[in-house]
Amino acid sequence: MDDVVAIEQVSARPKRAEKSLYKPRQAIHPKAVSGRYRRLKWALTAVLLAIYWGVPWLRWDRGPNFPDQAALIDLPGRRFYFFMIEIWPQEIYYLTGLLVLAAIGLFLVTAIAGRVWCGYACPQTVWTDLFIAVESWIEGDRNARLKLDKAPWTLDKIARRGAKHALWIAIGVATGGAWVFYFADAPTLTAQLLSLSAPAPAYITIALLAGTTYLFAGFAREQVCTYMCPYARFQAAMFDEETLIVTYDRRRGEPRAKHKQGDGWQGRGDCIACNQCVAVCPAGIDIRDGQQLECITCALCIDACNAVMDKVGRPRGLIRYDTVANLDRRARGLAARFNLMRPRTLAYGAIVVAVSGLMLTGLITRGTLDVNVLHDRNPFYVRLSDGSIRNGYTVKIINKSHEQRRYRVLVEGLGDARTTLLGGAAADADAIEVAVASDRLGSFRVFVRAPQSVPREEGPRDQTEETERTPIDFVVTDLADGGQVRNRSMFVRPES
Repeated sequence: MDDVVAIEQVSARPKRAEKSLYKPRQAIHPKAVSGRYRRLKWALTAVLLAIYWGVPWLRWDRGPNFPDQAALIDLPGRRFYFFMIEIWPQEIYYLTGLLVLAAIGLFLVTAIAGRVWCGYACPQTVWTDLFIAVESWIEGDRNARLKLDKAPWTLDKIARRGAKHALWIAIGVATGGAWVFYFADAPTLTAQLLSLSAPAPAYITIALLAGTTYLFAGFAREQVCTYMCPYARFQAAMFDEETLIVTYDRRRGEPRAKHKQGDGWQGRGDCIACNQCVAVCPAGIDIRDGQQLECITCALCIDACNAVMDKVGRPRGLIRYDTVANLDRRARGLAARFNLMRPRTLAYGAIVVAVSGLMLTGLITRGTLDVNVLHDRNPFYVRLSDGSIRNGYTVKIINKSHEQRRYRVLVEGLGDARTTLLGGAAADADAIEVAVASDRLGSFRVFVRAPQSVPREEGPRDQTEETERTPIDFVVTDLADGGQVRNRSMFVRPES
């Protein structure tokens, strides 16, 4: 009986509400602000958007039968054109170099000035700023948007929200459309898109990019930077005490308190607890709590705080770009200084200079001729009726010039070797000549014959196959300008 009473008492107790492990997201509506850094962000936004949307329409004359779009990734033609530069698939190492430069350059900038890439030039930041500008234009500034969120659905609210989302979708479509223009002639593809005759992949790509732009810049916003982008997670590894970041001068600002006109400043800090730095932050954080994962170093809080300091008659710079080392120096009464030459910045800078130098040297010194030679694998050699040994090769010659060229192919390193071009002259010769069309790859079947008894260089022996391999060079000479390329291969014959 006592057990039953105890159970009833326990069941009668009020149940505790279960705590959620995840905090529900609250929409952030940053307040509009004016100032030096806001103007700088708008200027960079305008420049970056102009580059993204405008570059596909720039023209560059490369001669007849070649695309005249300045920047073009020509997948059918297997080329990448960028003004006077033309990159072939065989030159993929240039792409590798660009990726290395982008990564190390980002590390260098981060070590010097924190996450300025995130705050000023990242596509997520640029398009989010654009979407917020549209939102503010249609729905009003921060307070008006917050009020509209809580207001019931009326015709006015439906009209405003509908206009906002329509413009967001239009921007997303324009974003996807500009992207596909980098892979096809922009004027031609535009006409095809409008006439609904463009290839299906173009429409699919535009739809995907429009959807992701609409989602990321319109809704996800700061969540992309905080949860999706890995850069926010490992950026601290590139910071040190000399990194320039957005900081709150706690020594000057504390203790904070509300301020009224006519109040004195004795016994209190310069921070008047207006929270304007929080209201303008696109990530919704309080920079006064110190450096945080969500901070993208956009410096809008600096503009907001400086405007407040001007109103209350206090010096600017309560929130500013500064280093942790300088805050410590000022606290000890020392002069602040900016230390740019540090081990990590010197190391990053050296890598950037070295990779840039290698790529620039390669671009300047590269010729219009490239050669690749493939030895036949089955069989490695053929014994002819006169006892001589013949090897077969596939010689690939890339003509990177914009005119047809003739080339002389000579084999060196095999004594009295004779060369025959399949489909060419029947008689053996010391060398053969072939023609390759402009901007094309020519593939040729070439046979090299040598008497079994000729003197030969020592080469590695393959006891399993009982063969000898003699190193030889295919020397390809451009008969127009004398340019020459060598490609090393092997001549295989039976072991002595």
